[in-house]
Amino acid sequence: IGRTAAAHADLWIKRAAQQRGSTRAASYLSLDVAHASDTSFQQTQLRNKFLHNTIMLSRTGAVAIRSASQKGLASSAVASANSSGSSARTLASTPFPDFPLPEAIRDAVKSTVLDEATKPDSKFWRSGDSSSASSSASASATASAASTSQHAQQYVNGGLHNNMNGSYASINDPIARDRAVSAAPSNSDSNALDILPLIHHDPLDEWYLDRIPTRQLHVLPPNVRPMSDGADPFLLSRSDLETLSASIRRDLIGSDHADHPILAKAAAHFFEAGHDGGKKVRPMMVMLLSRAMAGSVGLHEEQADSSNCSSSSATTYSMPVPFPWQRQDLPDAQRRLAEISEMIHTASLFHDDVIDGADTRRGAPAVHRVFGNKMAILAGDYLLARASIYLARLRDVEVVETMSTIIEHLVRGEVMQSNGAGDVYNERMVYYLRKNFYKTGSLMANSCKSAALLGGYDDAIVSAAYRYGKHIGMAFQLVDDVLDFDGSSSTMGKAALADLNAGLATAPVLFAAEHFPNEMDRLIERKFSEAGDVNRAVELVRQSDGIERTKDLAHVYVELAIDAVMEIEASPYRDSLVHLAYKIVDRVR
Repeated sequence: IGRTAAAHADLWIKRAAQQRGSTRAASYLSLDVAHASDTSFQQTQLRNKFLHNTIMLSRTGAVAIRSASQKGLASSAVASANSSGSSARTLASTPFPDFPLPEAIRDAVKSTVLDEATKPDSKFWRSGDSSSASSSASASATASAASTSQHAQQYVNGGLHNNMNGSYASINDPIARDRAVSAAPSNSDSNALDILPLIHHDPLDEWYLDRIPTRQLHVLPPNVRPMSDGADPFLLSRSDLETLSASIRRDLIGSDHADHPILAKAAAHFFEAGHDGGKKVRPMMVMLLSRAMAGSVGLHEEQADSSNCSSSSATTYSMPVPFPWQRQDLPDAQRRLAEISEMIHTASLFHDDVIDGADTRRGAPAVHRVFGNKMAILAGDYLLARASIYLARLRDVEVVETMSTIIEHLVRGEVMQSNGAGDVYNERMVYYLRKNFYKTGSLMANSCKSAALLGGYDDAIVSAAYRYGKHIGMAFQLVDDVLDFDGSSSTMGKAALADLNAGLATAPVLFAAEHFPNEMDRLIERKFSEAGDVNRAVELVRQSDGIERTKDLAHVYVELAIDAVMEIEASPYRDSLVHLAYKIVDRVR
């Protein structure tokens, strides 16, 4: 019975590798074999029952009886024989066998067999009482596990260089595309295929202009705890954000720059005490999401007791200990990612303020007003350079590609904003929303996605993280457009009506143009450049429903963000992200 199971196991492992196709998937498979804990089995992307059972068969079917006998577990040995026998028969008749393994056998396997069976020179696989066929199959399975374990370690340390056959992709091929192709099995189910395009290439072809909010604002989805019950995003992230600016200033920008002290001082301007009053929404999202995703695959036993902490102890939460199949520096890597995200955002502010001629930022003089245009541009470039260095040191090429895309998108968005759009309402609105994604949504979306990629989570979680960040980013910018009309320089940290004075037509203006097409179109075309144009545009916006429709569209994006994050398992951190989404539409600055 054991020999039959081992022979079948080799076939099934090969079939699984071909279907899943990726080095990453094979790495998870080998790590599951190496650690073989019930938790690991349940939490990896290889959740199909036949894979779980194949792993158990390949390491227990031929060995567990002997191991149990050696331990004196006679009854367990009989149970193992019965289990393996029925399983071997089932393998021939169905691709998704489902059978239990006795707890005693599981314990025996975990404590003795797997440690031995995963060694390349394991005596179990060279036993003389096995047939040549089963010995060959077992040895092949073990060699495969050892090989993929090396791939797994390489991936944990940041390498995703080889595909399953050892060949290399073209230097012009995106890393994410390699993952998309390798992660898509030849006979994939439709759900898996549906999420792949969004993860690896968002076509940006749906802007939800015809959608209206379906839930009353602040009505929580089922099973979401209130903020007062340990789900306050600001309390949960306080300890991280309090030290964020100091960490960036000390570790990423550095203070030992005797050759260019002015440049370093300009680059650190918004990270200095008294000037670091930004909302820090992006690093907050990354850190909360990192903890929420860790909870989505279960907590280690030593962490389970803290999962129901009240708000009084919420700030004491620490990052969960990584699972064996994750990189072991994951908490540090995700925190560094949050810092990099904030550095990229700050660099974009330096550049934007020079382009827009802004006087203030975050309630203080803009960097170019303090250090001059040239130094502000160079300081922004310097921040991007330093962020790129530390991004590379994360040693995850897919994360590097994903985060680098943000910088490309920032430039695209700025060029789109400078060029303007056509004269047809729908074209203008789609153009405007696409520009918003490039300038605001991409940073949030791809930072959240990168946090999931660093954790090695499955495609469903990566997709949920990306969509949450994307939709929060879209809502954030729409609310920003409303505040340009309703806010003040004291609350926003920048001048009111800054967009109109810069010649920009934002959502309230574009919605108002539906009601007053002739007059508003003329104002938009000349970019509000003539005397009285700004005041007239404000009057037309207030006479229309432009602000209300903009708020409704922001509400739609918040609902989409909440729907995305609700795909992650319940936890205080998951719920805090729901509350953060609602805070986006409530903000006054």
